[in-house]
Amino acid sequence: MQVVITGGAGFLGQRLAHKLLQNADVQSLTLADIVAPSGPADNRVTLIQTDLTDPQAAKNLITPQTTVVYHLAAVVSGQAEANFDLGMAVNCAGTQYLLEAVRHKAAGAMFVLASSLAVFGGELPAVISQKTAVAPQSSYGTQKAVSELWVNDYSRKGFVDGRVLRLPTVCVRPGKPNAAASSFASSIIREPIKGEMAVCPVEPSLRLWLSSPNAVVDNLAHVNRLSADRFGATRTVNLPGITVSVADMIAALERVVGSKAVEKIRYEPDDAIAKIVESWPSEFAVDRALELGFIGDRTFDDIIKAFVQEQACIK
Repeated sequence: MQVVITGGAGFLGQRLAHKLLQNADVQSLTLADIVAPSGPADNRVTLIQTDLTDPQAAKNLITPQTTVVYHLAAVVSGQAEANFDLGMAVNCAGTQYLLEAVRHKAAGAMFVLASSLAVFGGELPAVISQKTAVAPQSSYGTQKAVSELWVNDYSRKGFVDGRVLRLPTVCVRPGKPNAAASSFASSIIREPIKGEMAVCPVEPSLRLWLSSPNAVVDNLAHVNRLSADRFGATRTVNLPGITVSVADMIAALERVVGSKAVEKIRYEPDDAIAKIVESWPSEFAVDRALELGFIGDRTFDDIIKAFVQEQACIK
């Protein structure tokens, strides 16, 4: 396999690279991002700083030897809502340029799009199924929904072998808060563990559909092991997650870390953030994903424990 990962400087791109390089079948791996990516010390790795809003960038990135493209690069939800033009340029135009580059230079290559539960919104059933219609209530969700349709149509035409994975909210993310509307889901756990204050901008009763970084990376790596006929005409899959309220998350934090961590969380309502995340569904039927071999987490306590253990190893 000759693999390209866009968004290669991000934490999911970096973890996915390490995971894929464990596979001897990976002959080369290119990490591309708008900021200079770092990479594993492996002679199979190439690092490229590039801007996918430039039509030429994708043409330079894809070669006739490319076999798998992981498209993780995106402007996140809060930023896409605040800067419509930037979101359209990166999340829509950048995706189309990449699809076109694969179509014309590596026809039939696998194209994996990291999508989002933000494609759903409006009046929703209690449980989302594979047949639930998308009705995004944010610019980010709309941009992801458009990209999903493109990947499905390019696959129908035989231009790419597309796979669209709708990721739950990833928690706990390492690092610093970002512009994602869901950033608080990680910060209310991550910062208190580090002894720092965290702000919760939503009501404790808000329910979220979550997945750990480890489960998401395992699922991203798993998708390239599946044959195209396993997907059929619909190339989109809702990945497994767990339904947890903010109050449940904080209770889990207290069980795993202690009451002093919980004291580091303060509530400051933010209507803009709440409006976006409250439009997202919190419970999914994932029979199709499980049938395809994708995995989910067991409990949120386990997610916190894994994060604590990882941070201890880093120190």
